[in-house]
Amino acid sequence: MRNRYLDLLRFLAIVRVVVYHVLGYATLTLIFPAMSVMFALAGSLMAASLDRTGVPAVARRLRRLLPSLWVLAAIFVPAMLFTGLPFSPKVLLWLFPVADPPANYWGALALSPIWYLRDYLWFVLASPLALWLFRRAPLPTLLAPYVLLLVIEFGVYPDAPLVLREFGLYFGAWMLGFAHHDGMLRRLSNRVLWPAALALGAAGLGWIFTHHGPRGYDLNDIHLGNAVWSAAFILVAIGRAPAEAPWVDRIPLLGRAVTVLNRRALTIYLWHMSFVVALTPLAGLIGWGPRDPLGLAVRVVLVFALVGVVTLLVGWVEDLAARRTPELIPGRPRRTLAERAANAPASPAPVGREAELVAAGARADRSTGPGPSRVPGPSRVPAPRGAAERADSGAGRR
Repeated sequence: MRNRYLDLLRFLAIVRVVVYHVLGYATLTLIFPAMSVMFALAGSLMAASLDRTGVPAVARRLRRLLPSLWVLAAIFVPAMLFTGLPFSPKVLLWLFPVADPPANYWGALALSPIWYLRDYLWFVLASPLALWLFRRAPLPTLLAPYVLLLVIEFGVYPDAPLVLREFGLYFGAWMLGFAHHDGMLRRLSNRVLWPAALALGAAGLGWIFTHHGPRGYDLNDIHLGNAVWSAAFILVAIGRAPAEAPWVDRIPLLGRAVTVLNRRALTIYLWHMSFVVALTPLAGLIGWGPRDPLGLAVRVVLVFALVGVVTLLVGWVEDLAARRTPELIPGRPRRTLAERAANAPASPAPVGREAELVAAGARADRSTGPGPSRVPGPSRVPAPRGAAERADSGAGRR
């Protein structure tokens, strides 16, 4: 059974990402480090999949991720090729983005969320070995990404490849998801978890406020602060996650929204930035400034509306990738077989059948004379003499 609290966390993370990309407020990244939370939840799910099916879980996870990307690429890659993107073998990275696939001047921004899928693919590929190491040496394995990030940020390894930088930044959150799945975070006593979270939070915030980036205190520009602050957030938000949250579904609108966004998370994430980019110059043409409150509010509503439209059009691809029955809007209550049978209308008698039954009853009454009416049945032929005795004598031999 799904943990609706974790579904709610993913729902909040997706909403926060979309709103942040429209508004651009750095404070949102501090209040809710959405990307690290999404990687932690994904790590927990990946560990569960590996436990169920072993290494083949990697192929299944890739099968669920890539089709939504291919739909996006089928529309945007031809458009970019027609508007100046050189055709080269690197275009094939749109099929399997283990590195940033090429984009032209407008596609680079509209399709910038591809980095998340790139990191996700690498983390999925590394998970069988990482989970094996984690269960044999939990603390050293968990600390390894943070040590790698320290080495890079302090200049010991300044020219590290992008993939290694991303492992240092987000793979620690992924492995905190391993710890959540294995119950390690839940088993931590409050005397350990809360001081650890407070220490990490203080260290992360201290680094953020003393090493702000070009956009102020935006976590996306402060890698070390991002990783440490996010670890503190995950320890509390996921480490003390309730086993279930039935109250989510007691609010029908909230429960349906949580279900829809969880089932369409990848579609929403991949497509939303293109609408943000498209609407930004339109706001300027109308006369709204970049910080105009009304303009920002209208853009948020329009982005969610457009994302809703594209989700209706292509979101069902996520159902096919997960081998579910495709739905335009997920989460519709489905009646059980017993409920459908109970509500099925009774089959009416064929036209004219009622008159035949009445006539047959009248003939039976005339043939038998006065007395209770009898339902006509098959004629009875008297059994031959001795048949009953032979049947009785042979009954014991069956």
